[in-house]
Amino acid sequence: MAPTDETGQIARNASPPGTTPPPEPPPSRGDAGHAARMPRWLPRAMVLALALVGAFQLGTWAFHQLVGLLLNILIAFFLALAIEPAVSRMAARGMRRGLATFLVFFGLLIAVVGFFALLGSMLAGQIIKMIEGFPEYLDSVIHWVNTTFHTELRRVDIQEGLLHSNWLKKYAQNSAAGVLDVSTQVLGGLFQLLTIALFSFYFAADGPRLRRALCSVLPPARQAEVLRAWEIAVDKTGGYLYSRGLMALISGVAHYILLQALGIPYAPVLAVWVGVVSQFIPTIGTYLAGALPMLIAFTVSPLYALWVLIFVVVYQQFENYMLQPKLTSKTVDIHPAVAFGSVIAGTALLGAVGALISIPAVATLQAFLGAYVKRYAVTDDPRVHGHRDRGEGPGPLTRARELWTRGRDRTGDPRRRPGESG
Repeated sequence: MAPTDETGQIARNASPPGTTPPPEPPPSRGDAGHAARMPRWLPRAMVLALALVGAFQLGTWAFHQLVGLLLNILIAFFLALAIEPAVSRMAARGMRRGLATFLVFFGLLIAVVGFFALLGSMLAGQIIKMIEGFPEYLDSVIHWVNTTFHTELRRVDIQEGLLHSNWLKKYAQNSAAGVLDVSTQVLGGLFQLLTIALFSFYFAADGPRLRRALCSVLPPARQAEVLRAWEIAVDKTGGYLYSRGLMALISGVAHYILLQALGIPYAPVLAVWVGVVSQFIPTIGTYLAGALPMLIAFTVSPLYALWVLIFVVVYQQFENYMLQPKLTSKTVDIHPAVAFGSVIAGTALLGAVGALISIPAVATLQAFLGAYVKRYAVTDDPRVHGHRDRGEGPGPLTRARELWTRGRDRTGDPRRRPGESG
């Protein structure tokens, strides 16, 4: 039978017996490219990963840029919750909600402007009095130094030394350079106050519309929960402001009694200043409130300024650890330890803003979540009321007496001398 072309080709390519077969030829470039080709999903995955990283970086940058605006909106929201009861009462009597909100804000503006105008006139008068009496104060200080340390200082020499000192020149140059920075900060603060006022006005005036817009994107069950949380936030914020106002009244009365007893001028205005600033300016309000009465008391006598400082420090400790926790626990209905811890946590997270809104925020969250916590009847056990069960064992005094008796039985009467018989 004649061999076919394929069998002939195989026979010709076969190696003779006893020889090694030739190596196989390397694969062509087309076959290698086909084997090393990347998967189709890899480019898409790389593009998606880069897009996610870019979106995260963009979101982080935008959040850091808008954090100031977000804090202003948060303050405005709680301010709107605080004036919500007054606006709602006026709107329920037939007044337009926008007009009611305007009247509430106008009343607050009149109160704030009147307070600062009265305080500014008093402070200006005291500054003028201090400037006029400064030479007399300086002479008394120089006389005390000369008498105590046996020196021969003169007011003229001290004034010339101060006027020609390098320290005063440098201070004047730095103050002149910092005027622009101070102006910028003042303008920024005014713009921030205007932003908070506008947002709080819109939140209070359009409160029903805002609630309807929020509920329109939620199912009916969720709508009831949102409205309930809104009402709880209004009640807790109002209770918190009521407690701050009550503490401001107590603080003002206490400081008025002290200032009146010491004979400090402008005692009523200073008492109002201490009460308002210490309660409604968080973190630094206490120091600002106590600095002005100390300054006015120093114009009367340095010893009176020391007494004011001691009273401010003692009263602040009394307020922080006794008065404030009890008042907030009654008006906001949270535990004193929770109130104290929420203020610390809010200050650590958001600074002064967190210290101001932490208590109403925690009270709202606690009241809202309380409806979803299942509670059970507590067993009638003495240990629940703090009483120790008598059947558990002897008390500490009984155990100590037993140990003492055992020690005497082992070693004998310790009053006996060694070698003495019974």
